[in-house]
Amino acid sequence: MNNNQLAPAWLEKPQDVNSFAPGIWPKSFKRESDGNVSIGGNAVGDLVAQFGSPLYVLDKTEFFDRANQIIKAFSVAAAKRETTSKIYYASKAFLSTEVVRWVDELGMNIDVSSGGELAVALAGGIDPKRIGLHGNNKSHSEIGRAVSAGVGVIVIDSDIEIERIASAAGAQDRIQPVRLRVNSGVHAHTHEYLATAREDQKFGIAMADVPSLVEKIRSHKHLQFLGLHSHIGSQIFAVEGFVEAAKRLVSLQAELLKGGPVPEMNLGGGFGVAYTPADKPLEIEDVAKAITDAVADECEKYGIPIPVLAYEPGRAIVGPSGITLYNVGTTKDVLVGEDAEVRKYVSIDGGMSDNARPALYGADYSVSLVSRESKAAPALSRVVGKHCESGDIVVKDAYLPEDVAPNDLLAVATTGAYCFSLASNYNYLARAAVVAVSNGKVDLIVRSETEEDLLARDVKVSR
Repeated sequence: MNNNQLAPAWLEKPQDVNSFAPGIWPKSFKRESDGNVSIGGNAVGDLVAQFGSPLYVLDKTEFFDRANQIIKAFSVAAAKRETTSKIYYASKAFLSTEVVRWVDELGMNIDVSSGGELAVALAGGIDPKRIGLHGNNKSHSEIGRAVSAGVGVIVIDSDIEIERIASAAGAQDRIQPVRLRVNSGVHAHTHEYLATAREDQKFGIAMADVPSLVEKIRSHKHLQFLGLHSHIGSQIFAVEGFVEAAKRLVSLQAELLKGGPVPEMNLGGGFGVAYTPADKPLEIEDVAKAITDAVADECEKYGIPIPVLAYEPGRAIVGPSGITLYNVGTTKDVLVGEDAEVRKYVSIDGGMSDNARPALYGADYSVSLVSRESKAAPALSRVVGKHCESGDIVVKDAYLPEDVAPNDLLAVATTGAYCFSLASNYNYLARAAVVAVSNGKVDLIVRSETEEDLLARDVKVSR
């Protein structure tokens, strides 16, 4: 079958429009004999009937499986080089108190980057010592609350923060462990807005400034320096950037050890996942081995001990664990270009308010018809939202059955990360609920908003 000429080169027309691209969907996501689709043993139609749509669905088993795979991969790699590893779940990808409890059960630490995220982590009941606080502009209040709660580490992002944290810790007569975020200068092959280790950007300390700032940290009796932190970006499919950043940090590690202990090194996260069949993520075992070996080999070269290695995966755990369900409202066939190729526009009951990534980054996603099986031919389609924006696109390019129609249900894959967390009330749409599914059970973990919720903060509303 030939592709529609409007289709991007990476998008292949499917032989079977009812099939699911491998490696994109949770393992429990499958089409039943009646044509309907289930996830975690629950029919998607039943989920929408009970909780409405749009609806975020998290496969708990997938979350646990992916987390355990990552924990094991880095632990095994570290043990082979006679060190240990720590995993921090990067909560900005998706956070709720229930997910905090999952993180706790898995034995992971958790990374937060605001006072609000800290409040959710604490409400979820995790030991504060397993919390790390990030952020390039942490307020006095956020720092004071973190110190008071007893968080395990605060990541320093600027010279100013050294004094702020030392002051808060001193006022409470506590010893606060800290890391220093380093801008390694490594340019990850990723979207411009997702690259977070370049010289001309808001995160981190220039490598040349690190020794003097670590000396300043060590001069404060209420601060304990744990080590350096590096994060080179997000959604990365090549290991070379991680390896190069690790090597650069080891050279700093060797210099800093002359002035005192540097027990840990945090190398961040950013491990890519598959949103479409064109995405080819690395095997996490290969990533773990390559980074750990790079650190160990460099440490051997400098004659220094291998530190405890910490990492912060978020998307790699929760991204592929989630899908979003939508109800189709309208469809229209649009003739495009001189050759009058057809693109089918499929409008759904959500949009950029529940998935901002396509509008923000031009992100691509995969979508399938899940409420029935179709015998129709595949048609090049664009799944769009109901907002008053031409850029309100959820899936820019996909093949859906030609007969997709109002009241059909669609599922978009790999929406566990940065969809709920970036959700908005644009056009006063209420934000969607989140349910967790596993082994035929369903658990509502975040309820959907109501119009009453939308009006609750409007102090001038007529009552």
